[in-house]
Amino acid sequence: MATEATIAHVLVSKYADHLPLYRQAQIYVRQGVDLDRSTLADWVGRAAFELRPVFDALMWDLKQSTKLFMDETRAPVLDPGARKTKTGYFWALARDDRPWGGTAPPAVAFTYAPGRGGQHAERILQGFSGILQVDGYAGYNRLLAPDRSIRLAYCWAHARRKLIEIIRIGPAPIAQEGLGLIRTLYAIEAEITGMDPEARLQARQSRSAPVMAELSQWLTQNRARLSPKSNLGEAMAYLARYWDGLQIFLTDGCVEIDNNPVERTIRPIALNRKNALFAGHEAGAENWAMIASLIETCKLNKVDPFAWLSATLTAIVRGYKQSEIDQLMPWAFKPDV
Repeated sequence: MATEATIAHVLVSKYADHLPLYRQAQIYVRQGVDLDRSTLADWVGRAAFELRPVFDALMWDLKQSTKLFMDETRAPVLDPGARKTKTGYFWALARDDRPWGGTAPPAVAFTYAPGRGGQHAERILQGFSGILQVDGYAGYNRLLAPDRSIRLAYCWAHARRKLIEIIRIGPAPIAQEGLGLIRTLYAIEAEITGMDPEARLQARQSRSAPVMAELSQWLTQNRARLSPKSNLGEAMAYLARYWDGLQIFLTDGCVEIDNNPVERTIRPIALNRKNALFAGHEAGAENWAMIASLIETCKLNKVDPFAWLSATLTAIVRGYKQSEIDQLMPWAFKPDV
């Protein structure tokens, strides 16, 4: 019989320290403890079942926000019938209002889906209205349907990356000029991070808007001179396609210039994917997404995931009331001194 602390240790080792269950089993054997990987997997599944109400409350809390980030990443899952892996996706929905002093706690929720189609984003975002910051993936376009109250703000980091790739190939003075203007935008953002939304908006309108006007002129003049099939032509087409969404940060001090906050939350998923290679089945991928959400939200709020999981699993086993689920959120955790 495992204690709540033991299960919390297994979860943190797997999803925070990126130790697959078979490696954990090997470590226990060296310590004289015979714990089969299947036993550890059973503990993980049971813990995920018990933590489901907390994850659901986390997702509900996120969708009450007026501004969120979204991104997706691969999630290989074993396909037993085909004797190989199939590619699913983890969709990350994140909130981080710290750059403008917002009071909502930072959080991220991962959802497993069998594909990358925009219908999965649509399903995950049911109940949300506001600004969604994303990259240029076309699947998000279906969120712009007239019956939805979602605005898409696009990511300058992705636009900048396309120009950087061109410069790395060889001399590209036109790309260098555009990249210099984008760097000016980022320099302004570095100065105003931490200010309140009104101060950020004022700085953007007085300092960033003229730079954006220069970028618009640079884009218009050079697109007419370049082949649309060239690397630089394609980079400029990307900028032109998403220009309206790339300007939203000029009109709202709460919007960021890029999608980097959610991309940072995805990095641990990539590390886990590298070490574990794949999830054993779709239910395992769903458990992975859910537990990773809770652990990464702990880390965003500077809460020890092991301490929180131990206390939360103990509270659930003792019959914690569903009506008081808000007190189990990672940001509400108060460790015993």
